[in-house]
Amino acid sequence: MAAQDSDNTALESGLGSVGKPELEAESLVVDWDGPDDVANPINWPSHSRWAQIIMISVLGLVTNLAPTMCAPGISGIVADLNITSETVSTLAVTLYVLGIAVGPMLLSPLSEVYGRLPIYHASNVMFVAFVIGNALSTNVAQFIVFRFISGCAGGVPMALGGGSIADLTPLAKRGLAMTLFSLGPLTGPVLGPLAGGFIAAAKGWRWTFWVLAIVGGSAGIVALVLLRETHPRILLERKTSRLRAETRNSHLRSKLALSNTPSQVLGRALVRPTMLLIRSPIVLVLSLYVGLIFGIMYLLFTTFTGVFEGQYGFTTATSGLVYLSLGVAMVAAVPIFNALNTRMMSRAKAKGLTAPRPEERLLHMIWFSPSVAVGLFIYGWTAEYKVHWIVPIIGTFFIGYGAFFVLMPAQLYLVNLFGSEGAASALGANLLLRYISGTFLPLAGPHMYQTLHYGWGNSLLGFLTLAFLPFPVLFYKHGEWLRAKTNVRF
Repeated sequence: MAAQDSDNTALESGLGSVGKPELEAESLVVDWDGPDDVANPINWPSHSRWAQIIMISVLGLVTNLAPTMCAPGISGIVADLNITSETVSTLAVTLYVLGIAVGPMLLSPLSEVYGRLPIYHASNVMFVAFVIGNALSTNVAQFIVFRFISGCAGGVPMALGGGSIADLTPLAKRGLAMTLFSLGPLTGPVLGPLAGGFIAAAKGWRWTFWVLAIVGGSAGIVALVLLRETHPRILLERKTSRLRAETRNSHLRSKLALSNTPSQVLGRALVRPTMLLIRSPIVLVLSLYVGLIFGIMYLLFTTFTGVFEGQYGFTTATSGLVYLSLGVAMVAAVPIFNALNTRMMSRAKAKGLTAPRPEERLLHMIWFSPSVAVGLFIYGWTAEYKVHWIVPIIGTFFIGYGAFFVLMPAQLYLVNLFGSEGAASALGANLLLRYISGTFLPLAGPHMYQTLHYGWGNSLLGFLTLAFLPFPVLFYKHGEWLRAKTNVRF
């Protein structure tokens, strides 16, 4: 009798709202022990949660150093690997970005089956291994293949990071964590060439990859110590397994039990972003806009060296400093974005709302995105006429500032729009076009500058960004109606 009471007590402690062993076995569902259950990652101590968030952000920063860290040393890569095509030399930099687009679509769904933690660790090992492969490459085929595969692994922290932060923070307190996490993808491609320029000038281009491998390996070791599993489904499955063993009741099931097979999970992850692009004009247009802005930034990343070494006589080391302006602009945008976001939340609460209307996120894009075009005009025409080098760099500051207010509001708008169930697919669609553009738009850079020169070439890009400005205004005014008409379901 005492043993039976013990079994009942153990069972009740793990069944949340159901919690009575005399109910039919098929209805016994294992849930958290109430909203304050300390096993739920959202209720972990603050220092534990922030340790996870900071570590994930560091992993995202490290893997985002890789896309452009080798850009200042591209002339050495071209010479050593006998690259004779400008297209191939550009792909040597940008093909990593294509890996970021493709890899997470295949690897991230596995986190729904096996948890986030093993995917983080496996992808980091894979990233470091193929970065070392780049350092040891002896021909262009090896270099490009290793570059692509390291990008496939390097995109995983960005794909999983948003889900990990959602596991750890409530919606109302998610803004700061998401901003910190987003700094990696935004500033990594800027800080990479800054360090890479000095490394390539002092030690050669291969050492840019050795340093990247050392940094990535160090971050991976720290992650091995600090990171814990945060996926609620995995944690509840473990709890269910423990309770089955304690109670000898094989009918217990987790509230978040996965109903699909791993192949079905992977299939849905591949299909749903594509379906969203087809069925939702909001997702399609915003993804094209974000893709254009991201592609322009990577076009600049791959051409800065030629512009400032050719027009202004910068060295390999000092040309890396040019990238700093974009990074400073994005960092400067963060406190402004947070202040505006706080005001938006306060206005919603004053109206008795728990959260602002999703379209409110687009206001910041409407206000600040024209800065990208302004910066492109300044950068292009001052580089064309060789105005003092500080002036085109000021132009790049405007580009970076405006780009932040396109990328961040678009991401938050899609998350708010589709909720927890559809956000991953919406962001997946957005990231797919974003990184495909970042891979292939830079290929047009050398030919465009040869044909239109720096003035009209960058002006063309500026006019393209201006062509997208009416769409955020349209979505802001009529987004609710458009959402109701498209009626995308998950």
